[in-house]
Amino acid sequence: MITEWLIYPTAIAAGLLGGVIGFGTSILLMPFLVQLYGPIKTIPIIALIAIVANSARVLLWWRLVDRRSVFYFSVSAVPSVVVGANTLVRLTPQLVEICLGVFLIAMIPVRRWLAKQAKHLNPPHMMLVGAVIGYLSGIVATTGPLNTPFFLALGLSKGAYLGTEAAASLVMFAAKGLRFHQLDVIDMQAVSQGLIIGAFVFAGSTLSKRMVLALSEQTFMRLMEAVMLISGLSMLWMAVA
Repeated sequence: MITEWLIYPTAIAAGLLGGVIGFGTSILLMPFLVQLYGPIKTIPIIALIAIVANSARVLLWWRLVDRRSVFYFSVSAVPSVVVGANTLVRLTPQLVEICLGVFLIAMIPVRRWLAKQAKHLNPPHMMLVGAVIGYLSGIVATTGPLNTPFFLALGLSKGAYLGTEAAASLVMFAAKGLRFHQLDVIDMQAVSQGLIIGAFVFAGSTLSKRMVLALSEQTFMRLMEAVMLISGLSMLWMAVA
């Protein structure tokens, strides 16, 4: 019961965090949702919440969105996310929890490494990125931490990065939600909860715009890594508890 009441203020905070650093909304909400609905149902609920959250970021930064990069990313991400979703429904709940926790923690050093390696990308390169990210997105609740270095490597920053990454993710999560519906993983409870929680996330996202330009890059990185570590450890604890 406590968790049910906590989810709504947490959703506002998650929307604010995601609006500032480009991801984190799903990561922050995941432990609460897994406790309430279980790991399998959490994935489609997160997909619906992500659609709302990314829609808010696209609206906030619409004029700065790199549409070519979004197009190339989406071309490969949409079919890949369908393949990933098909994989998810064959996994056991405990295995999903462990995968989520390990994935989040592992993305801390991986993100740092990718940030050093991916220095110059062009929009067509995003087709390969979309294929990998799309498949992973079908299996795990969020790939925002992995998206970040690739979209930054396009030369995008702050508002342009936030809007472009959100637009690409919006297309991918829409395909993901549709596939989950076809697989009967999503039911009316998942839809209603995803939209209700998403409304609180949207409210938090609208508060983020003024904060974006005031934050330094170092603060961005600290926020991202702290959220990833805490949420990843929480998921692993729930898997073995």
